[in-house]
Formats: sequence, C-alpha cells, structure tokens
Amino acid sequence: MEITSSTDIQSPTIDLIKHGINHAQTVNSDQVLYNRIKEAGDEKAQLKKAATEFESIFITKMLQEMDKTVDKEENGLFGNDNKYEEAFKSIVFQQMGRDLANNPRTSFGFADQIYRQMEHLVG
Repeated sequence: MEITSSTDIQSPTIDLIKHGINHAQTVNSDQVLYNRIKEAGDEKAQLKKAATEFESIFITKMLQEMDKTVDKEENGLFGNDNKYEEAFKSIVFQQMGRDLANNPRTSFGFADQIYRQMEHLVG
C-alpha cells in the first residue's frame, strides 16, 4: 500500500468538496421546504402550503431585487467587507417574505389564487 501526501489530492476532488459545501445550504433549504409542505397534512393542505411558500419565495426575490436599486454608502453596516451584511439581508428578506405571505392582511394574494386554480386537481 502506497502512502500519498496531501499534495497528491487531485484538484477535482477538492473542487467537488467545495461545491458540496457551497451547494449544501441550497439542498438543505430545499429539503426543509419540501418537509414543511409534506408535513402540512392532506393533499389540499399541502397545496395550500406550497402556494403560500411560492408566494413567500416570490416576495423574497422581489425584496432582494428592490434592494439592488437602493443607493448605498461606501461603508455599510459591517464596514467595507459587506459579505456579512449581504448574508444578514438575505435572512431578513426570507423572513419578511414568509411573514408577509402567511399573514392574510399583508399577503399579495398569489397563494389564494394558485390554490383556487389548482384545488380541483387534488383529491
């Protein structure tokens, strides 16, 4: 058995590991969303939850795009390195989207429209 040094590790393996780490958050959030929908109950409840989650994602994306149009100072909340600020804003926008979509008073109404149009397709 030949012993190899750490320099013998091939670049594609390292790239795959890096991709796995970067991709893990997306996979985990997708799995969490899927589980949240599946745990909603019967098919109609799952449809209602999926429609609400769609509206939540739409609102989140809208908030992120709106944020791009805002003039920003050179030094943000966390100084010149704004990767922390961007991560924090992403979390805030997700929560705002979820809160707006789940509240009947602030909902855009997409979830209700989707549910009504697809309700006849589920048992």
